[in-house]
Amino acid sequence: MKVDPSMKNSLTIYLAICLSLFVIKGFSQTDTVRFLPHWLHQAQFSGYYMAKEKGFYMDAGLYVDILFGGPDHTTYMCIENNSADFYSHFLSGAIEAYDKGYENINICQLSQRSALMYVSQKRGGLELPSDFAGKKIAIWNAGFRELPLIFLKKRNIDAEIIPIKSTINLFLKGGIDVMCVMWYNEFHQILNAGINEDELNVIHFSDWGMNFPEDGIYCRKDYFVENQEVCKRFIEATLRGWQYAFENKQETIDVVIGYMNRFNIPANRAHQSWMLDRMQDVMLPVGSTMMTGSLNPSQYEEVGKTMLEYGCIKKIPDYQEFYIETYKPRK
Repeated sequence: MKVDPSMKNSLTIYLAICLSLFVIKGFSQTDTVRFLPHWLHQAQFSGYYMAKEKGFYMDAGLYVDILFGGPDHTTYMCIENNSADFYSHFLSGAIEAYDKGYENINICQLSQRSALMYVSQKRGGLELPSDFAGKKIAIWNAGFRELPLIFLKKRNIDAEIIPIKSTINLFLKGGIDVMCVMWYNEFHQILNAGINEDELNVIHFSDWGMNFPEDGIYCRKDYFVENQEVCKRFIEATLRGWQYAFENKQETIDVVIGYMNRFNIPANRAHQSWMLDRMQDVMLPVGSTMMTGSLNPSQYEEVGKTMLEYGCIKKIPDYQEFYIETYKPRK
């Protein structure tokens, strides 16, 4: 039987496509995993977007579904209902969750220092934390609110706490005296709103004995036990995505803005560029150009002891159980 040449070519293409679905860069199959960022899409999560956009996840034999995070899709929810395989979280919030019985483990510590700040307008005369007594202080009603509260408790500051969920409007309109902000996010929003940096009093937590690392990558303990190789591949590809993001910032911001537009999140290019720069500052160890993905044991103990002392947890999770090293930087 004679085969039509065009049919033969079509068959060859079809077989090549089928083969590519099963063999990717040495992997026998493509594993599908779900990742949940702990907040809305923004440059805070650039590395994940770039790992997907540039094919680093596919190189690792992974198809990664990046989910929509935020206050209505929290990491606690995804642990309870098994709606994500990997998720980002603040270290302090993850320790608190572990203490409550949520067996989430840290498989990569991205942030290496704190980005938390207290900000007030200079005209209010609040130069030091001791000046906060009796004032109205806005704190995000999110998974890291225990740290700003501990900051105040450590100094016996009695203030009126105003919980907030979004926007800096209350600060801009003078409805509060002090606001807890992230260096990479709300602080720059305040500057964008027309308040100059020299008009602000700024208190970095890292300068006041609370230099606690924040963003990390987590998964359930049972998932890690059953999928150790998948976890290692996900971390390595993600760190590769972060390195690419830091080295190709304009391209990265294009991709970030695309994600934000897709989900109807207000996007400001200057703000997202600032955020990516600051993420680089908090993620890269001082004097290094490469990420480690490591959780420093002494920093971990410091965070745990502080949370224990101020009643956030009943027991500090064992470091060896809470943190599993899945990535070793190449020398």
